[in-house]
Amino acid sequence: MRWLVGWSSIAASFGTVGAVGHQGEGRTVHPVGSQLLWGDPDPLWAVGDWRPDEIRVVTIATPEGAPTTRLAVLGCCGATDEQLRVGLLAARGGALRHLTAWSGSYTAVVQIGRRITVAGDLAGARPVFHTPWANGTAYATAALPLADLIEAQLDIGHLAALLACPETPEALGDGTPYAGVKRIPPGHALILREGSREITGYEAVASLAVAAPQADPVSAVEGVRDALVEAVRARLTAPRHAPETLPPDPGPVPGMGPAERRAARGAPVPGIGADLSGGSASATLALLASGLPGLPGTVLGHGTGAGERLLAVTFNDLSAQGREDEMERARVIAANPRLHHVVVAAGEEALPYASLESGPLTDEPSPSLVVAERHRRRLSAGSADHFVGHGARQVLDAHPARLADLLMDRRRRHLLRPVAALARAEGPSTHSLFVPLAVYRAARRLARTSYRTGLETAASLLPDANRDAPDLDTPADASLASLAWSRPGPAARWLTGEALAEVSLRLQEAAIRPASVQRPGEARARAALARHAADQRILEQAAEIRSQRLHAPYLDNQVVRAARALPESLRVQPGARAAILRRVLAGAGIHDLPPGWGTPSQATSTAAGRIGLRTALPELIALFDAPLLADAGLVEARVVRKALRAASEGEPLPLDGLAELASTELWLRRLVTRRGTCWTGTAAPRQRAVAGGVVPARRTLQP
Repeated sequence: MRWLVGWSSIAASFGTVGAVGHQGEGRTVHPVGSQLLWGDPDPLWAVGDWRPDEIRVVTIATPEGAPTTRLAVLGCCGATDEQLRVGLLAARGGALRHLTAWSGSYTAVVQIGRRITVAGDLAGARPVFHTPWANGTAYATAALPLADLIEAQLDIGHLAALLACPETPEALGDGTPYAGVKRIPPGHALILREGSREITGYEAVASLAVAAPQADPVSAVEGVRDALVEAVRARLTAPRHAPETLPPDPGPVPGMGPAERRAARGAPVPGIGADLSGGSASATLALLASGLPGLPGTVLGHGTGAGERLLAVTFNDLSAQGREDEMERARVIAANPRLHHVVVAAGEEALPYASLESGPLTDEPSPSLVVAERHRRRLSAGSADHFVGHGARQVLDAHPARLADLLMDRRRRHLLRPVAALARAEGPSTHSLFVPLAVYRAARRLARTSYRTGLETAASLLPDANRDAPDLDTPADASLASLAWSRPGPAARWLTGEALAEVSLRLQEAAIRPASVQRPGEARARAALARHAADQRILEQAAEIRSQRLHAPYLDNQVVRAARALPESLRVQPGARAAILRRVLAGAGIHDLPPGWGTPSQATSTAAGRIGLRTALPELIALFDAPLLADAGLVEARVVRKALRAASEGEPLPLDGLAELASTELWLRRLVTRRGTCWTGTAAPRQRAVAGGVVPARRTLQP
């Protein structure tokens, strides 16, 4: 786990470089395992196993007595030193957007005198947190260290909102699972001036009254292509890193080759690799990455690694059926001589819910905790720098609520193809005949519903979410449920009435607060992207392999911006993501793709989730024998155990909701039993976050 932390206060010294600490002479506090990037009066640290090239600090020479002007960029950034200086000068004049326009995924921190600016990203994969501390404000890219710093307790209301409405920013607010620790929204920056804080957005917000001019589809797709190519190139041009020294290879093992032995020892392969699932997102990255570093004279680039082959990793789940076509597409793509194909086969040991007792404590709860072991087995066969296709669906696809945006712009004819596709997905039945009319009515209702009315309606319906919750079995049902300003999450049906009432109150309060209201489709799409980016961040922590970096270019700022420029009429069409990526590859000189490329494969993951739940049922029942969630008043243990047994027997219950409950309970148990703290020094906090604390209005959670 890697993070940065710093603070700003009225005080002029915190003892970071041998000066006086904030609580008296000689009393200091600093994070464990950190390196100081700059010291008093507003110190900044990088904590964790950062690579040398992932930390870049640029300072502009100033006259004697003038305010210090410097920029720290942490992560993978494709900007040159000169571009960083230009961005620093622009930020000094107030143009914060320049700090987020470079290729790659990174966090930028600017210090101009006593003014500190920390820019978050657009997707939410690199969030920024802050909390009041020592007559000022502390900030970090992880919430747990700040919770340790202020000895925070659990925010049970936030956990309830996270389970009830995970894709509703109005319910989550700016909170975190730790009381007193706040998060800045995606697309915003945190500005600190001697302890005082300000949160400002750096992206222009489209008008609700006037439709934005529609970009040309051809130029918009070209923008996505250029952004993806630059995102991949930023990773390829970075210095190569070999895995750290590990225990020696024990030698030949029957049935295991060198790659399998290396994976068993927990070491990634040196070089560049990528997922190759047979889907369009990962295949696009693998093909782009294999083409960019090729021999001189290739279509894209000039030989950043002549002769280097890309390691393509395909995960073959032997316990789930129906992946034959996907595996065949991956095999055809891997026939490219620039790819070295590795298939990781796994059975029950890699199912969801496997090895729940092992795993690190993550910054926050996330449904990805129950599949961490599944991903770790795949990534252990990957490279030191590994591309993943996560986020492509949320970035490129159209959220169903965008149909309402088309109606607001009087583009009704663009609804014909997506509505017809939903009717075909229902199959030949009487119900499918009414799908087009039902979808059109729901989209029109959403287009005519104001932001405040939509939230108030959602708040009034939420207390009944645990009674007679609908089963979203078909794509049409899911799309109809998504055509609303807010809808309950899949775990809401198992929450207590008290928890749902508290979340309902949050929605009612949000409805009457002034807000920068966007179009319903755009707002819902950004909320879904933020939710997925948060899950991706926690997955990287839960499945982390030392010396390995996961790269998700679809979540980069420049790719997100380019995708938002795509016309809505193009995005809502069936198969839009595969068509866009096909044109991206065609523009990069790659035309030969296997038949069926881009076919969705969500059904196989659902089947694997059900098999994993059935296999791990005894462990899950034991997990909810005396759950901390029940102690906090969020669920009733008996109800959850009944749902687990019913789902394992094949009852059509939302598996995502059960995964969220299991992940949150697992995270709570890891949190209250942790040892140690993130801070050291004579003025360090006396206790870590949550341990020994009291859950509001509930029993004490003891380690």
